[in-house]
Order: sequence, then structure tokens, then C-alpha cells
Amino acid sequence: MGYVTWALRIFLLLVFFLFAQKNFEMAVLRFYFDLEWRAPLILMLLVFFFLGVVLTLLALLPRLLRQRREPVPVTPPRPAAAAASIEPAAPRDALH
Repeated sequence: MGYVTWALRIFLLLVFFLFAQKNFEMAVLRFYFDLEWRAPLILMLLVFFFLGVVLTLLALLPRLLRQRREPVPVTPPRPAAAAASIEPAAPRDALH
């Protein structure tokens, strides 16, 4: 299984590398007030991808912190005698 995982990783790295090679021409991102950013297209794609990852993690951060603070309700363990007295249900085939 390890060989398949590594083969998939190498394949994806190769695909991303070839994608970067094909999208290396200059692109212009225009903002308001005549501001613009000139950079290779692949650089812009990577910047906005990582910006999306960071914003997603920041949006999830309050929920993750709230889950860590909330106490987990503890259910009392069942006595061993009560657990042993419960018999499993008969299979459906045995009923007919």
C-alpha cells in the first residue's frame, strides 16, 4: 500500500509541476484606484489558494476552540452483572 501512496504523490507532484510550467505567463490583477499586481499566473493561483486555506482555518477556529472547552458528558459505566444478563436478539432467520 505504501508504494501506491508514494506513486500517487509523485504523480500529483508531476501534474502540479507541469501545470505550473504551462501557466507561467504574466498576469495582471487590477484593484481599485488604478492599483495593479503583475506576477506569473501560477504565483497568483498559489497565493489565492493558500489565502483561501488560511481564511477557512480562521473561520473554523472559534468552533474548534469552543469544542475543546466544552466538557464532555461522562456516562456512568454499566455494572458487569447487568451487561452479562442482556442476551443478544435472535437472528431473523430463526424466527420463521
